[in-house]
Amino acid sequence: MTNRDRLIGITVALLWGLNFLAIRAGLDHFPPFFFAALRFLVIAIPVVLFVPRPNVPVRWLLLYGIGFGILQFTFLFWAMHAGMPTGLASLVLQSSAPMTVLLGALLLRERVSRRQVVGIVVAVAGMVTIGWDRFAHASLLPLLLTLCGALGWAVGNIASRQATIAGRQATIAGPRARSESPMRLMLWMTVIPPLPMLALSAVLEGPTVGWSALGTAFTTTDGLPALIGLVYIVALGTIAGSGLWTVLMSRYPASTVAPFSLLVPVVGIAASWIVLGERPTPLSLCGGALVVAGCLHGATGSRTRVGAASAPVGGPTDVAVGGPTSVAVDGRAAVVLPTPDPARV
Repeated sequence: MTNRDRLIGITVALLWGLNFLAIRAGLDHFPPFFFAALRFLVIAIPVVLFVPRPNVPVRWLLLYGIGFGILQFTFLFWAMHAGMPTGLASLVLQSSAPMTVLLGALLLRERVSRRQVVGIVVAVAGMVTIGWDRFAHASLLPLLLTLCGALGWAVGNIASRQATIAGRQATIAGPRARSESPMRLMLWMTVIPPLPMLALSAVLEGPTVGWSALGTAFTTTDGLPALIGLVYIVALGTIAGSGLWTVLMSRYPASTVAPFSLLVPVVGIAASWIVLGERPTPLSLCGGALVVAGCLHGATGSRTRVGAASAPVGGPTDVAVGGPTSVAVDGRAAVVLPTPDPARV
């Protein structure tokens, strides 16, 4: 990897780590479910108007939007609204990586290597450590909600991967079939969550609460930071961050690019410490180190290169049978699954 591309990887990690500060700024003004719907709605409208729909099965696109969009952000924003520290949230979401490996093994009968099993055990030990610390010093509910958000992200990873595989197979099947980019799939995923999440907000938060908060965002003291946070999430966290990540994934194997994602919680925790004064306990930091170590351990190992029949989710790249695939959308990335054997798909 060139020094320029290393700098791009560090830049993406910086953008995504600071994304959690933007989320916190938005939640200080908007109700959580409405804010989650709003951040997708802002992207979905131009996507519907200007971006062609990807040629993938609707069921996988819907499940991708439900898992990654609705479930992940409903629980994440709810957790942060309920008191989950900003930096710790950026760390706990890394648990989506071992969750995705487990879901792939259970639902798709993916082979899990011994190295991945060790990584999962270490990451789970880290989650237990953080849970024990949260139970001793604060409410356990925000942590559990964040873990539910990570599970939603894992479900979205599975659906995104299957959609990409189906799109690649459609391309191979006929000369007129168009090749689908992961970026287009990610953009169309944002079309799924807005209406269900607006309905959820209307039921749980009130039909006018969110819209009233949007109306006062230009006049209240906490409204302007919330709007700036929304712009950051959309423009820098999602479009710029995911776009740059896709570029890197098109140039290098996933195993080379994906470790940069482990810098995201480092940036998130440091930024939250500096800007918000959140000081994680030593036990939480130890648990976080175990989570990152487990994810990194499960992501590395020997691999055999294969060609275009494979279908990585994070971007068009050469990947490896049994090696990691990187999924990266909206400010976070996870090394999640062995590349599928085309004969089994």
